[in-house]
Amino acid sequence: MSKKIGVIGAGGMLQYHAAGFKAGGAELIAVCDMNEEAAARAAETYDVPKVFSDSQRMLDELTELDGISIITPNRTHRPLALQALQAGKHVFCEKPPALNAGEVAEMKDAAETAGKTLMFNFNNRARPESYALRKYLESGEVGRINSAQAKWIRRTGIPGFGGWFTNKELSGGGPLIDLLHMVDLAMYYMDYPQASHVLAQTFDDFIQDKGFKGPWGIPDVVDGVTNVESAAHGFVRFETGQVLSFQVSWAEMNKREEVSVTFQGQKAGGMIRRLFGSDGLDETALDDCELYVQEHGRSVNRSIITEANEDMGRIRSAENFIRAIEGEEAPLNTPDQALALMKVIDATYQSAQTGKPVEIA
Repeated sequence: MSKKIGVIGAGGMLQYHAAGFKAGGAELIAVCDMNEEAAARAAETYDVPKVFSDSQRMLDELTELDGISIITPNRTHRPLALQALQAGKHVFCEKPPALNAGEVAEMKDAAETAGKTLMFNFNNRARPESYALRKYLESGEVGRINSAQAKWIRRTGIPGFGGWFTNKELSGGGPLIDLLHMVDLAMYYMDYPQASHVLAQTFDDFIQDKGFKGPWGIPDVVDGVTNVESAAHGFVRFETGQVLSFQVSWAEMNKREEVSVTFQGQKAGGMIRRLFGSDGLDETALDDCELYVQEHGRSVNRSIITEANEDMGRIRSAENFIRAIEGEEAPLNTPDQALALMKVIDATYQSAQTGKPVEIA
């Protein structure tokens, strides 16, 4: 019997969740949103039979639900995940996992108590290029990764002014927490070693400048709060001796938007990269996936050819959630990894505030 899923949040990411759940053989039976009209429109678009404006009512009335998908602003991730887990449902939550590591720890504990799967939409792990590179890593052809560089940089990419994205109390932070995918992907390739120290700095030079707004059409909020960073740069040392540097920005003097992880291993190096076009939209992006080796005394760069994937793994990530709760696939991410990632993010903000390296317990 197919798994039955309910979604909380009727925004744009629903298109990918819906497609992924369908690909995994699940049935989307309910959409919940505080804006009931938005929920009704989404239900009509995706042929979903039930509409709710209250998540607890949905859980109470639809006891047959197997899983809940959370597609809501960051500050609601923890309470909604706890609500669903305590109701005995598996949870697939959009990124970031929560506002900080303490909240993720609560979610992790709730999942363990309920005996349910808790996953997060780190969708870049599900890109074809990511799967391809991971096979080289797992085969031993790269060896241990000594160092890696993670980037998600934008030139003009602030997602509105005064809304929840730019309000630290509601979002947890700016681009670092919004675009955490490449830091996660680099740590995933490194097998998620335990971080020991973080040294970082944030910048807010352009966070009030509407000339740096992104192309997504998110409306500004008059008299809203804009108190997050526009860019974050940092360096992470792990207990294993491995190191990671990162650069993440919504607004910074770059040539173009770049989403990439480059790594240097004991046997080979590699890179996964997406370069966006001048309009900043996915449809104009160029993807690269490469491996760097020494063969017969020569430097050889291998281009790894994969199928085109404009959605950056979003559909496949949601499909993996279904297949994981069905026992057909291993989950692409775990609560332990999410907690480790959020500790690095918390330490980044702390280091930027204090001007000192931060030790991670």
